[in-house]
Amino acid sequence: MEKITSRENAKVKYACRLASSGAFRRAEGRFLAEGRKLCPELCRGAELETLFCTESALEKCPELSELPGEHYLVEDHVADKLADVGTHQGVFGVFRTPVHPLEEVKTGGRYLALERVQDPGNVGTLLRSAAAFGFDGVLLSDGCASVFAPKTLRASMGAAVRIPVIEAGKMPEAIALLREKGITCLAAALYQSQPLSAAASSYPDGVCVVIGSEGQGLTDETIAACTGTVRIPMTDRVESLNAGIAGSILLWHFREESL
Repeated sequence: MEKITSRENAKVKYACRLASSGAFRRAEGRFLAEGRKLCPELCRGAELETLFCTESALEKCPELSELPGEHYLVEDHVADKLADVGTHQGVFGVFRTPVHPLEEVKTGGRYLALERVQDPGNVGTLLRSAAAFGFDGVLLSDGCASVFAPKTLRASMGAAVRIPVIEAGKMPEAIALLREKGITCLAAALYQSQPLSAAASSYPDGVCVVIGSEGQGLTDETIAACTGTVRIPMTDRVESLNAGIAGSILLWHFREESL
């Protein structure tokens, strides 16, 4: 296994740029992930091209040597440059980004749609919940946090590649396409909404739960494009729930019937 000793190595600089730039990730169709558990997990749904690991990480997890792709040993100071946070596990992987078009949406499926949800932790949490509750895909509008940014990947715990993620562009247009396929689209909003307990949990032609940004919620255009609206009943002790918690409650209500 070739060893990299310089922080200025071209492969290391390329990986760092993937971690720091969403535009570069999109242009290259690749992303950088880190973690002894996360990298092998991501191999279940994305192609690993390059693996960087320190000697100590390889000693702790010799099974890493069985992962696909090119492998490089890196010295600790090189690993420090690759790391997104100060404390790291010495394992980093460059993966090809899975691509799923909007046309993959199918009648009868369960979907989550996010409009301008900007917090990486919330996006990652919602991906994880969607995968846990048997959803068939997640639609992201323009302005959402990048699914394949390091913080989002950590929050999703590998769910980013276990469930199809669709870059949907403008949400009202995406909702219109779903409704053409008979999918019921329910916006999470307060105005003229029904409580979640009054909403059916099963929709034979499919359902899409639509959640808006943490600060402003859904746009009026997206709400108007949806079939209806639902809200989570709660006491007046709090003004609102964050997008990750509220979305997870909604996803549980519309979960796969066998769960």
